[in-house]
Amino acid sequence: MGIELTALHWIYVAFILIIIGFMVMRRDTSLVCIVGIFLLAFTATQSLSSSISSIFNSFIFAITELLGTILVISIIVSMSKALTRTGVNDVMISPFTKLIRTPALAYWTIGILMMVISWFFWPSPAVALLGAVLLPVAIRVGLPALGVAMAMNLFGHGIALSGDFIIQGAPKLTADAAGIPVIDVVQASVPLVFVMGLVTTVTAFIFLKRDMKRGVLKAESTTISESSNEKHLSRKEKELLKNLLTPGAKKLIAILIPILFLLDVVAMFILNLSGGDATALVGGTAVFILILNSLLAHRNNGLEETTSYLIEGFQFGFRVFGPVIPIAAFFYLGDSGFMKIIGEFLPATSQGIVNDLGVALAHVVPLNGQITAVTLTAVGAITGLDGSGFSGISLAGSLAQLFATAVGASAATLTALGQIAAIWVGGGTLVPWALIPAAAICGVDPFELARRNLVPVVIGLIITTIVAMFLL
Repeated sequence: MGIELTALHWIYVAFILIIIGFMVMRRDTSLVCIVGIFLLAFTATQSLSSSISSIFNSFIFAITELLGTILVISIIVSMSKALTRTGVNDVMISPFTKLIRTPALAYWTIGILMMVISWFFWPSPAVALLGAVLLPVAIRVGLPALGVAMAMNLFGHGIALSGDFIIQGAPKLTADAAGIPVIDVVQASVPLVFVMGLVTTVTAFIFLKRDMKRGVLKAESTTISESSNEKHLSRKEKELLKNLLTPGAKKLIAILIPILFLLDVVAMFILNLSGGDATALVGGTAVFILILNSLLAHRNNGLEETTSYLIEGFQFGFRVFGPVIPIAAFFYLGDSGFMKIIGEFLPATSQGIVNDLGVALAHVVPLNGQITAVTLTAVGAITGLDGSGFSGISLAGSLAQLFATAVGASAATLTALGQIAAIWVGGGTLVPWALIPAAAICGVDPFELARRNLVPVVIGLIITTIVAMFLL
């Protein structure tokens, strides 16, 4: 068949299975990935020093590949903190509070706003932007705090994060692992993301209305929890921060922000920007907004406060992506990263470990499109069990390429399907420890939130997988 499978291929497969096993057991996989990198390097080079160096070099490679994504998220979080503390976010959201008159309007308005803001800011900052302002309004019109958390969760950590059309952090990870362009994954994910989103949010709303009618859920007052970064500020200090800007200045910045981000979207379409270029445009705009807000609000202290906001954002970014780096480093070895990190130790006919396995699998396993779609959904869901949603999507991309090569299916569709399953499960809709941001700001139990999301998300994954079978 022209493909020579070596010990390197089998070690890679073995560690993929071990990693999945650890994720199922809800154990951290960073150490497993580091051991995998070391064994692959030692098997290839037979040199202890080179193998140890390869661990460090693989981290550098992964950080280099992910740096744009880490930076843009850090910058957007920095900007979000500045807007929240100076009260600009209150002004940005206030017009929408007039739309919320009933529990149904509260659910859909909060959800759709969360989705749109999450496309630009990512869900965690969006939770902070929306929750504090809209939660009291929603409770006042009869929507329980749990319903607010579900809306923010499903629309933000579900729909927006699984597609990630604007920042393109998730598609970047999966596309790199699959060895295909980012834009292909984004385009393939559009129908799947919206099928998954529509089915899940409608199902969740039906169940929510049923339980509200039965009296199982009631709209009770709740206390909005503060993030750890806000706890050091007293109530008086927070009020002083929110009064730094005049009402006119707040309104100006609140109007300017959506205009600037809308211009970014227009520029992406006109200039055909995607991936790193699109991310850079959004990141640069966020830096501009952060600087403008800091200088207008803090005046003479604007220089120092801008740096302070940036530091908080970078702390958040590296805390979120810290666990992802060793895992991504391992999965990058399945493609072009192997030669760049370890060297040219694969057979001359090799097209990369994952591609080799795909070709070999095509000759020995009677796969078809339906089986591959179900497999990618299952693997994506399993990899999401670690609670990050991102650490496993590189695996989804690698397996999508493997199966696409084996059955002649669309690698982009399979990659998008695995990405959606991984992020919906691990990105913050099912795994309790990933639900903490939304649960905390709504004052609800994260385990109860996960329990209520379970059935809608599972129904959504089943229907989305069936749709994907027809798109392959």
